[in-house]
Amino acid sequence: MIRRLGYAAILAAIATPMLMPTDAQAQRRQPMPSREELGTPQPAPVQQQEKTFPLGAAWTVVSLNGKPVGDRRATLQVDANLRGTGFGGCNTFSASAYPLRQQGFAVGPLALTKRSCDKGLSEFERAYLTALRGARNWDLVEGKLVLKGVAGELRLDRAL
Repeated sequence: MIRRLGYAAILAAIATPMLMPTDAQAQRRQPMPSREELGTPQPAPVQQQEKTFPLGAAWTVVSLNGKPVGDRRATLQVDANLRGTGFGGCNTFSASAYPLRQQGFAVGPLALTKRSCDKGLSEFERAYLTALRGARNWDLVEGKLVLKGVAGELRLDRAL
């Protein structure tokens, strides 16, 4: 019995320093003081309100890659079912169009009618639909819808 108590005392003597925190361990466990406690002014958080994509609004293209489209007519409308439809200058189109968080934008594969048009209209339509399909971000700037992506930038004005 005395021998068992001796072993227990030895184990307790060995284990006690391991269980007791040292000064260095105690310092590491203390929480860092806050900016208010240090007296440092905390910068006000920048609250940028998330914009809402204008679903259901009809838009007309006014510029493509910074150049006015002139008398060319191209349109876009994204409905509440996230279906994008419009006119590309020669043909009508439809596609899934997804306004995403943080003003992201994604357009799925396009379904397009097959009207034949002159070369100028066809080139304009191809450039418009390529820019639309490649759009990755959207923004509302001075009442205009701006779609930007790797294939270019579209600026659209609200249609009547």
